[in-house]
Amino acid sequence: MKAIVIGGGIIGLSSAYYLQESGWDVTVIDKGDFSNNCSYGNLGMIVPSHFVPLAAPGIVSQGIRWMFNSKSPFYVKPALSRQLIGWGLKFMKSANAQHVAASALPLRDINIFSRSLYTDLAQQEGFKFGLERKGIIMYYKTAAVGEEEAHMAHQANDMGLDAVVLDKAALQQLEPQLEMDVLGGVHYRCDGHLYPNDLMGQLIAYLQQKQVQFLPDKEVTAVKTNGQKVTAVVTGSETHTADLFVLATGSWTPAVARLAGAAVPMMPGKGYSVTLESPTVNLNIPAILCEARVAMTPMGNRLRYGGTMEVAPVNENVNMNRVAGIVDSIQHYFTNLPIKMPEKTAVWSGCRPCSPDGLPYIGYLPGYQNFLLGSGHAMMGLSLGPATGKLLTELANQQKTSIDIRAFSPARFR
Repeated sequence: MKAIVIGGGIIGLSSAYYLQESGWDVTVIDKGDFSNNCSYGNLGMIVPSHFVPLAAPGIVSQGIRWMFNSKSPFYVKPALSRQLIGWGLKFMKSANAQHVAASALPLRDINIFSRSLYTDLAQQEGFKFGLERKGIIMYYKTAAVGEEEAHMAHQANDMGLDAVVLDKAALQQLEPQLEMDVLGGVHYRCDGHLYPNDLMGQLIAYLQQKQVQFLPDKEVTAVKTNGQKVTAVVTGSETHTADLFVLATGSWTPAVARLAGAAVPMMPGKGYSVTLESPTVNLNIPAILCEARVAMTPMGNRLRYGGTMEVAPVNENVNMNRVAGIVDSIQHYFTNLPIKMPEKTAVWSGCRPCSPDGLPYIGYLPGYQNFLLGSGHAMMGLSLGPATGKLLTELANQQKTSIDIRAFSPARFR
């Protein structure tokens, strides 16, 4: 049986990995050259702690205030776009306490499942991608945010996750090199991190050794169908047939889905990152700066930092004001880190695929029996990559899925 995976990011490669492992003949098609997508420039975090979706109470009102600040971490670019308006209305409808409560366990379960798959992968020959289980520390500077984070930590513990609230003195023991200006933090010891650049390169090399075919620079321009089945995808003058198709094209998912007559509510959310080589002072444990919504990860002898969520059509513009906001924020938390305003050429940017309710799409594209969808993971794409690929493979093989995926149904907005 032949499978075609459309998309060469972590979701696509993970799908190819598990499909090939279970006996499928796999081809991966990508509109780029497999060397630069969101799976490379992200912060490399594996986050069972992230059981609250992007669509959460307060984010709408906060986002409106942030729209008037050029350095803010969250921004929705106003536009008379049917796609944006439809997404925005669904987002606002989802941003409530009931949705957050219903999402917590599914997000916890899929993150823990993915973490276990990463552990298995790291033990295989040919894979050495800097996987560590040091956790992640959520730093806060104000008492109000500290109270919120303590509540979240209590909820995490109730869900079986390992989280502990620490004062500044305890944080200083974990990070003796840092000069920190914070009130406290929460150490989510359940989390982990890795170096995504090594992971992606090693996955591609492994799959090539297993005779998985890679077709770079092939943008899908048409999808051929027969009833409830996709029969082929067209890339320019070439037609590619298969028994199974997996759509894992990140922020380009809605455009490809439309070729098959399907609607997938999604908007790109641009983020930025910068990687420092051999900084004189580095973190020991990955960090998230709560008020600033900035993330930082030590990756061997590197330090990567990044943030922002710009909801707007796909584009390659780099807004240096928002980069300045990231840099300024870090300096307000850690005064001795060697982080200065980078050159524009040193800034990586990528568009994360954001569903309106902050949950990924995992399952069959509505109306089709052989067209699987894995997308919409927002900032958790790297964290949830292996789990998504494994779950899609289980569906393809008509097996019972390892976890309950009803919350991630691609048909939930129909």
